[in-house]
Amino acid sequence: MGKYSPKIDLVFRKLFGSEENTDLLLSLINGVLDCNPRLTALTLRNPYNLSSYVGGKTSILDIKAVDAQGCQYDIEMQIGEHGFYGKRALYYLSKMYVDQLGEGQGYSTLNTTIGIHLIDFAYFPDDRYRRHFVFKDMETDEYLEHLSYQQLYFIEMSKFRKDWHELATLLDRWIAFLNKAQKLSREEIPPALQVEPEIVKALEKLEVVSFNAQEQEIYEAELKARLDDQEELRTAEAKGEARGEARGEARGEVIGREKALMSTARNLLHKGMAVEMIAEVTGLSIDDIQRL
Repeated sequence: MGKYSPKIDLVFRKLFGSEENTDLLLSLINGVLDCNPRLTALTLRNPYNLSSYVGGKTSILDIKAVDAQGCQYDIEMQIGEHGFYGKRALYYLSKMYVDQLGEGQGYSTLNTTIGIHLIDFAYFPDDRYRRHFVFKDMETDEYLEHLSYQQLYFIEMSKFRKDWHELATLLDRWIAFLNKAQKLSREEIPPALQVEPEIVKALEKLEVVSFNAQEQEIYEAELKARLDDQEELRTAEAKGEARGEARGEARGEVIGREKALMSTARNLLHKGMAVEMIAEVTGLSIDDIQRL
């Protein structure tokens, strides 16, 4: 098998969610935030381990971290389209914010929470690939620091079209890496990526990453689910276009997506993955999965 894809959940978690690779996650977050000065320290709150990945009953497809100022980060790689992804993103951001407050603690202890979503499908209508959402006054567009404790970033990787010579920012370089990692090698790293030592390290780590038998099965199941989903959608869209009916096309896409999600759920059930986790991966209800 060739190089693993860093967009597959298991690989993304192992590459960016391991203690020895905290510097990679720190660099990725700095690229997304585009802040000055950059963050210099980061602590993982849920380091990768196989048992929690397979049997977790909460959202473990994300990576949680906290910086030196106490700001909380929730980073997620999502390659499959979800119809209610915005609601989902808001739910996990709000949950992370609320979960900071322990019994007897005051609101003054709450820190900023930032959700970062790296998505491999078109979610917004225009061509921008980076979006940053905060609370603002709708009439004046005024930004208030005391209402800035919840923020969302969406990075639409599928919209990124820049060539190597056009990469201008740290985020540009990370998206290029994520999109093209399987075609790169340590021996021939593009000069545009060589300027970022963390990206060079990420490529080196990706080339030597190893999976045990169970991890390999999970990776292949996730990869197959992604390919099946893409093929189902292509087939449904083609049928819809051939009929030339907008209603037929839309219905074909829905049916194709539902079939792909059911196929994904069956594959992951066979791998012994927890029902709650499968619901998180596919967006299906727990009842639907249990009926399988």
